[in-house]
Amino acid sequence: MAQGDTSMTTLQANIVRAAAAVKNSSALLVCAGAGMGVDSGLPDFRGPEGLWKAYPPLKKRGLTLPSISTPHWFEDDPAFAWGFFGHRMNLYNATTPHDGFNILRRWGGNMKLGHAVYTSNIDGHFQRAGFAEELVEECHGSLQFLQCCQISRPGTQECPKSEEIWPADNGVRLEVDEATLNAKTPLPSCPGCGGLSRPNVLMFMDRTWVPDRTEMQGKRVDAFIDKILGGKEAFVVVEIGAGLAVPTVRMKSEYTVRQSNGTLIRINPREPEVPGNGDHVSLAIGGLDALQRIDAILESSAR
Repeated sequence: MAQGDTSMTTLQANIVRAAAAVKNSSALLVCAGAGMGVDSGLPDFRGPEGLWKAYPPLKKRGLTLPSISTPHWFEDDPAFAWGFFGHRMNLYNATTPHDGFNILRRWGGNMKLGHAVYTSNIDGHFQRAGFAEELVEECHGSLQFLQCCQISRPGTQECPKSEEIWPADNGVRLEVDEATLNAKTPLPSCPGCGGLSRPNVLMFMDRTWVPDRTEMQGKRVDAFIDKILGGKEAFVVVEIGAGLAVPTVRMKSEYTVRQSNGTLIRINPREPEVPGNGDHVSLAIGGLDALQRIDAILESSAR
């Protein structure tokens, strides 16, 4: 048998194993990284070249994702800061989540103990796809919410909303010059003091992020995880598009399945390796492709 045929046979066998794990589980934890949005048409910013392809002005300035995603830009160059984050906000709001979200929601809705989501994505697409807010933890915050910038300016008069978070859904849409990545005024402002606002997103070197919303999400998702770990029934963790560069999501997946009788299905075309001695499932293909193939087997077995 040719090597390519062997690889395809192994992949199909793993898809069958993944379908069995989903079918036999009483609970589902979805863990999603940037690769989850690729099939919706979103960039994953893999390495500097991936970021620069999406945002050429950043290449001209020699800026990487960590160097542009820091809160100091909102003080030093607010138009540029909001140009980058505003363009992403516009893109996320204009993009429809792919059908893989619906597949996951349906699987979880059919399980006895339910489902929850842990994601590093800041696009709000799980909620857009119909996942209940109380079932989602966005560990890096969300571009769908804002906070005041004044918290990062010691010595100024305190804003009454300096520790508050509010939705960005009340008509916030920025016009961005794509040649310079500068946002045009007016920039989003704080309803408490009238000063500049910023996304409620955890950035690099960020000491001013207001974590309250994410912490509340985390308590709810941790309670769900404690519930499934406290029982003896099988559960499945489906991880999609979570890489090693920032391994927060992978660590959550692996920690959860280590605690009890859970199965990890890791879907990642570039870094699909799974821990352990064969108990978990590795699928080195794209997220939507994998979910549709697994779902096809489940649908066939249900007939």
